[in-house]
Amino acid sequence: MKIGNIDFGERPLFLAPMEDVTDIGFRMLCKQFGAAMVYTEFVSAEALIRDVKSTVNKLTISDEERPVGIQIYGRDVEAMVEAAQIVEQAGPDLIDLNFGCPVKKVAGKGAGAGMLQNIPKLLEITRKVVDAVKLPVTVKTRLGWNHEQLIITELAEQLQDCGIQALTIHGRTRSQMYTGQADWTLIGEVKRNPRIHIPIIGNGDITSIEDADAAFERYGVDAVMIGRATFGCPWIFSREQLTLDQKIDILEEQLRINIARLALSRKAGESDYSVEKRAILHTRRHLAATPVFKGIPNFRPTRIAMLRAETVDDLLQILEDCRNMLRTQS
Repeated sequence: MKIGNIDFGERPLFLAPMEDVTDIGFRMLCKQFGAAMVYTEFVSAEALIRDVKSTVNKLTISDEERPVGIQIYGRDVEAMVEAAQIVEQAGPDLIDLNFGCPVKKVAGKGAGAGMLQNIPKLLEITRKVVDAVKLPVTVKTRLGWNHEQLIITELAEQLQDCGIQALTIHGRTRSQMYTGQADWTLIGEVKRNPRIHIPIIGNGDITSIEDADAAFERYGVDAVMIGRATFGCPWIFSREQLTLDQKIDILEEQLRINIARLALSRKAGESDYSVEKRAILHTRRHLAATPVFKGIPNFRPTRIAMLRAETVDDLLQILEDCRNMLRTQS
């Protein structure tokens, strides 16, 4: 499977772009465990062209994580074109256009999945971005705005005609948000369309390697993208069976990676304690969601303590306590 000149091999697994999740440290871990492609957190075109520092920082990538894509979203044609040109200078392997984010602060303003209510503008943005950059341009979107507007079959052809080099489809409508089950039947229909020649990447409800294998078999997609199931589980891309001890080691390593990364971008006058606290905040989402601690009886107080920890030593001690709880169980 190829996008442009990038060869991903057979049945590649991709890490989905996710806000406050796919920072460079987490991307590196996912790459280590077998993710064939990773994406940055999605980037607001408007914030990027206004040179908002927190947004510009999301463009930081490492050669060790390649191939890596940067995803942008917005509703204004000129802003999306200018943002794509700025992103190209950051040197990713491809630029992805987000026409799928369902959250109100994005879709409610006409960006992300909100673009599914304005297909002419969605296509205009796509065409003009493709024409404005030399990198491969791809798109991530949903089945439609709601179940009365399941437009993905026709939209896929229109996007291909705009010049995109791959299409990722999340098997839900915008109105579903992340509820219910992802419907892969239309993803498979797009893939089987003889007029479609670009790679089709399936996304939605993939929680294991076995799920991904089944999606490849049933729907014939070229790649599978994994999103929420990666939280606290960067090893999901690996076929290796890791021990619980190894998984806790990885979570601890993720915390240390975040500390080192944030220390490099330390604000003027910022203390070590403040850097540690920001690293902990950045890691909490993964600790709260990781499947590692499922099954520990009466775990709620420990989880609360984990999410309230303010120093790295405190958090590492809690993780070690969890390790001992799991050893006692086994």
